[in-house]
Amino acid sequence: MSDDIRTSIGLRPVINVSGTMTSLGASIVVPEAIAAMSAILPQFVEVNDLQRKASAVIARLTGGEAGFVTASCSAGISLAVAGTITGNNLLAIEKLPEVTTEKNEVLVQMGHVVSYGAPVDQAIRLAGGKVVFVGQATSTHRFHMENAITEKTAAAVYVVSHHVVDYGLLNLKEFVEIAHAKGVPVIVDAASEYDLKIFLEQGADIALYSGHKFLGGPTSGIVAGKKELVRNAFLQNMGIGRGMKVGKESIFGVMAALEAWEKRDHAGIRERETSYLNLWKEKLEGRPGVTALIEPDPTNNPLDRMRVIVKADEAHITAWDLADALARGTPPIIVRDHEVEHHYFYLDPCNLHPGQEKIVASRLGEELDKARGSNEIIATPIENRSKHRFDGALRWPD
Repeated sequence: MSDDIRTSIGLRPVINVSGTMTSLGASIVVPEAIAAMSAILPQFVEVNDLQRKASAVIARLTGGEAGFVTASCSAGISLAVAGTITGNNLLAIEKLPEVTTEKNEVLVQMGHVVSYGAPVDQAIRLAGGKVVFVGQATSTHRFHMENAITEKTAAAVYVVSHHVVDYGLLNLKEFVEIAHAKGVPVIVDAASEYDLKIFLEQGADIALYSGHKFLGGPTSGIVAGKKELVRNAFLQNMGIGRGMKVGKESIFGVMAALEAWEKRDHAGIRERETSYLNLWKEKLEGRPGVTALIEPDPTNNPLDRMRVIVKADEAHITAWDLADALARGTPPIIVRDHEVEHHYFYLDPCNLHPGQEKIVASRLGEELDKARGSNEIIATPIENRSKHRFDGALRWPD
């Protein structure tokens, strides 16, 4: 497109079938949020008063008692944890990450210690929290958590993500039950989750959401939950939260995105996304070595994705080489390739502009036809991906 801002500044006009990934810009910001940000940008506001207005909207949408907007969900983890350590002690807030109390231990199930671009446990340590890992990577039982709680325990963090181990761990209701029996507050990292109420309904004291993923707001995080804990987290803006601040445009943009969420045609969006999946399935049907499966989201978000399974000896290309070929091509197609060493990747339909689904279908066919026309199987060593994963970041800026 000649009017695409990306090409005018020398960026690749990528098509995102990976999902709401921060590294790709997260999501398409909804028109209501864009209008709200544009309207408030030229104006001066008293930011704390604007946050109070945001609190009312957040409370209504999440069922929490209060809320505020911060820089990201990761920032929300740090601020919420910090609040459980310092309370409303302003001097303690200024001293973080140096703590003035022994009550700074934060429990996390080992199977929840994932990276969303940075490690979950680092967000806790930034707040002065001492991370206590509970259970093993694929196994957490009640006795693990019950015996991990001591008089030094400040909080327990529960992570909801497609990255976590999805079996053998404590579910949220049981996690909350064990924590609350000993007076420990529970913080839920629900960055990429669609349901804004379920985690507080299941007993979490604070729920954290991304404002820029499914909501389609500006880059931001939402902290929601019990009034005292939310206030103590908000007070961290006088300390470590200063570097995690948001501007007036992000606060007001999130408010607009939340209000738009109430009016969104969720069923219509699902119907459109399903049509994209069906188009891709039809395009891949009958191709040698390729199996296309439509699968539900693993954390029960109301959407499906397509798993593309590739048998290299029949398709003449590995799943990872196909993913890389799509990313290198014109236009670049970025797939969800977190598990590509298992010979599959996913296509996520939730971040496409109208017509892009056809481009994705065409590019899939193009790359698969090219591979089938090759006399040799395109199979670069999977180790190469690991070896060079961070090359781009390490040589920034060029």
